[in-house]
Amino acid sequence: MGCDGGTIPKRHELVKGPRKAVKVDKTAELVARWYYCTLSQEKLCRPIVACELGRLYNKDAVIEFLLDKSADKTPMEAASHIKSIKNVTELNLVDNPAWSGDKESKKGDTYDDIQSARFICPVVGLEMNGRHRFCFLRNCGCVFSERALKEVKAEVCHKCGVPFQEEDVIILNGNKEDVEVLKKRMEDRRLKSKLEKKSKKCKSAESAAQQVTTEDSPGPSKVKSTKDCIASGSGEKRQIVFTKSSDDKSSSVPGKVTKASTAPKRSIADSEEKSEAYKSIFTTHSSAKRPKEECSNWVTHTAYCF
Repeated sequence: MGCDGGTIPKRHELVKGPRKAVKVDKTAELVARWYYCTLSQEKLCRPIVACELGRLYNKDAVIEFLLDKSADKTPMEAASHIKSIKNVTELNLVDNPAWSGDKESKKGDTYDDIQSARFICPVVGLEMNGRHRFCFLRNCGCVFSERALKEVKAEVCHKCGVPFQEEDVIILNGNKEDVEVLKKRMEDRRLKSKLEKKSKKCKSAESAAQQVTTEDSPGPSKVKSTKDCIASGSGEKRQIVFTKSSDDKSSSVPGKVTKASTAPKRSIADSEEKSEAYKSIFTTHSSAKRPKEECSNWVTHTAYCF
């Protein structure tokens, strides 16, 4: 009933204990992270982009991922935080002159040196093979080693001269702690951009409302005193008078003006009555001081003038 042929089972074959953690080859892990695209698992080729968490991608793979909106699209954890092409930065990399490329390994009978990398740091000259920590600037996309930024401290990019801050430095393929810090910065940055967009929309709406109100409201009225009047060519007179509204019980507010009704034209009878009144006034004042003869002559003269 089993164990035929002289086989002797051992204890670890019969008793199942806890599984041992599988050890991952570090060199293979470095090659996968630094030489291959995180999204498509293909070899990195220019143009190469990096996300806000420091992962490397082929730009073509990112564009295909964003354009694919089918229902059968498999969710990718490595690219779940990439919502648009603006969330990635194209890298300005410096070629390694000592790297021969894939020309010698076409037949497959040569040894591939993993230590030699395709790109290097332009300041220190370290190879970007995963043995050294590298970072890039989010403003311009230039790539440097972390040692170069620490030794040559500056607030301007060493390659293109673009100013940057500490928050703009993103570590490439960092450890878990680095990824957590970068993720927190990414969330804060996106929240800030959303608030700025909302404030801009509110300001634009307020400005549009102010323009509408200014167009609807009339300009400032030219207020004139009650003594000023406008005489038309036909002899009519218009006068501006302060008035009080019947509904308002409070005192009259200065600044509210109303136009008085235009006076009708004078008739001939009114003019004759006024002329007789003027005659009586002049005769009474002159007769008191002058003798009778002079007064009579002066009255006849004034009557003739009128």
